[in-house]
Amino acid sequence: MSENLRRLDYHEMGSRIRERRESLNMNRETLSEKLEVSPQFIADIEYGNKGMSIKKLYMLCQILNVSADYILAGERQNEEDDADLSRAREKVMDILCKCDAQQLKGIEKIAAIYADGVKMK
Repeated sequence: MSENLRRLDYHEMGSRIRERRESLNMNRETLSEKLEVSPQFIADIEYGNKGMSIKKLYMLCQILNVSADYILAGERQNEEDDADLSRAREKVMDILCKCDAQQLKGIEKIAAIYADGVKMK
């Protein structure tokens, strides 16, 4: 194995899942229903005894509102940044939902120009 690659630690991964689940005041039964698995499977994941498919990982990320990087490696953005980003997306989507096709084309052009300008800085 390359010296630059880290090993996947199922126990640490399980701890992060449990901590996030608990921070959302969610019990194992609720999480298992949403993830379409048994509560025992959730316990096995949280104790680091089992892994999960990519499909289940993807679903879990959405349910817990965290990135796969956080679950797998513990790398996470600031929670406040995540909340600010979510609020900003919601506000932008509210505006976009009220636009007609011509307005959306204009916004698309403006967004592309803005994004290109930000990348250059």
